[in-house]
Amino acid sequence: MYGSEARSLLHPFLLLLICERPGHGYELIDRLACLGVPDVEPGHAYRVLRNLERERLVVSTWVPSETGPARRRYELTREGLADLGSWMARLARLGEVLDACVTRWGKAAARAAARGTDASAPGPRPPGGRVPGGRRSSSAVT
Repeated sequence: MYGSEARSLLHPFLLLLICERPGHGYELIDRLACLGVPDVEPGHAYRVLRNLERERLVVSTWVPSETGPARRRYELTREGLADLGSWMARLARLGEVLDACVTRWGKAAARAAARGTDASAPGPRPPGGRVPGGRRSSSAVT
């Protein structure tokens, strides 16, 4: 997924990564990129992590670092695991819907190609050049 579609799902993505292995913020951001969600702004990731902590889905503890200042390490709570389970059920359903959409697109594009039409072009205009809302389309003859 690209852009805001993937970034809008940081909540379940971060819960999943923390469930797999607790970690600190920048490490989680790196792991998001491996999950297919690159270029997450650290400020956005940290806001989501703070919200997860506020909702008691994760807890954080300060862990000393050998190479610099102490860092917050995020761990999943029991409530976080339950929330992640709920998200995964919803995402599985969304995956089914997206798969059906992509399959239908493939069939529609193949039919359009067989007819020699451009599948990305707008469909036929209604008689009289009218479009919904009573406006005339720009291709209507006056």
